[in-house]
Amino acid sequence: MKEMLKVGNIQLNTNVLLAPMAGVTDITYRTICKEMGAGLVYTEMVSAKGLYYKDIKTAQLMKINQKNRPVSLQIFGSDADIMAYVVENYINQRDDIDIVDINMGCPAPKIVKNGDGSALMKNPSLAGEIINKVKKSSTKPVTVKIRAGWDSKNINAVEFAKVLEYNGADMIAVHGRTREQFYTGKADYSIIKEVKESIDIPVVGNGDIYSPQDALKMISETDCDAVMIGRGILGNPWLIMNTAKALLGNFDFYEPSLTKRIEMIKRHASMLVSELDEKIAILEMRKFAAWYMKGMKNSSETRASINKITNAEDLYNVLNKYLETID
Repeated sequence: MKEMLKVGNIQLNTNVLLAPMAGVTDITYRTICKEMGAGLVYTEMVSAKGLYYKDIKTAQLMKINQKNRPVSLQIFGSDADIMAYVVENYINQRDDIDIVDINMGCPAPKIVKNGDGSALMKNPSLAGEIINKVKKSSTKPVTVKIRAGWDSKNINAVEFAKVLEYNGADMIAVHGRTREQFYTGKADYSIIKEVKESIDIPVVGNGDIYSPQDALKMISETDCDAVMIGRGILGNPWLIMNTAKALLGNFDFYEPSLTKRIEMIKRHASMLVSELDEKIAILEMRKFAAWYMKGMKNSSETRASINKITNAEDLYNVLNKYLETID
């Protein structure tokens, strides 16, 4: 069993981390995943330039629930001076932000075309400069999320990680896919293992964890210090609880009943409504409801109905009706 991960001066209480995911890891879903036992939760990625230019949407992304701490704020960008500036002038002042994470792994075209996200994998010297300047400006630990490399011909995670460590990174999370792969194919655990063997700071493994057994396999194959779960928790936050148990040798997993799943959809929706305008919250809830209901028997009609709903009362009624049909 691994020791509980410490990131800089921040001690985690489980070695299961919730990956930062745009449009997913908002304040509401972070709260649910924290309750399930996530040792560290990340915000959706925040634009350093958006922060610099005081973009209103950026402020919403940075809302933190104190109960969710420790929280890592993930920023993206490729201008080292702007990134250091926003860390020094905006993030250091925030007591509710515990860690600063730099995104060097996002494969989205709109991010990459600006030289941000995984495009930085092609420019190790700039990546090193960013970490160096951010680290000097930050009063909090600085971590990085990277990929295996840009494409199959340029798998450079090991060399890249060494540059980041040299420049002061406190931890590196490695997604075992290249940018070229996006989320297709399989995550290559061997590259995570090589990174772990080549640097002295903690390494977190990321990619293809859909069951507690996947997490155990990743740790046994890579010797990584902790696991980061991304798409596996879409509609299944209980995966975090069960993975945290598995890492402690407890295989008495919790399997939510259909009723419990529906109750979670209702609770998630009510939490979203308390954060956002009701209509916006319910529109946002559509994708979450679809994830929660994936694989539920005779649920396609209910999911179709949910996609036409714009208020919470109608959502609850549709879910209650579905429960009656399957009792």
